[in-house]
Amino acid sequence: MMRNLALPIGLLFALTLPAAEPGVKAQFIGGTLAGVSARSSARLDLTAADELVFRCDKGELRVAYRKVNTVEYGQSVNRRYAAAVLISPVLLLSKSRKHFVTLGYVDGEGKQQALVFRVNKGDIRSVLAALEARTGRRVEYQDDEARKAGKG
Repeated sequence: MMRNLALPIGLLFALTLPAAEPGVKAQFIGGTLAGVSARSSARLDLTAADELVFRCDKGELRVAYRKVNTVEYGQSVNRRYAAAVLISPVLLLSKSRKHFVTLGYVDGEGKQQALVFRVNKGDIRSVLAALEARTGRRVEYQDDEARKAGKG
């Protein structure tokens, strides 16, 4: 007696798909990272125990969580990083709420660096929770509106 060993079409299709990239979609807004243009698509991977990984079309940057000294969340980019970040006037005039995470860290040469990401609304709470847990730093909220949006 022969059995039909055919796989259901849906399962067969699922087996042929490549594995999803780890991390969340983000948009690199700017910072002190040379060679990456503002508003570049990126992925922010917070799954490793000892470092975060920023991936974009130019390559990847790894930052040890212990080197992160600032985690800030807001719905606008903080003025203290404005000198390091080039922002489009269209971004400043936009009425939709955008979710920005600013990471300050010390690089391998001992220099202070900053990265600013825009994160999707559906991912912001998990990103902030992961950053707090992994870095041991409290998220600094720019204002009460950011605190409400970030904590739910």
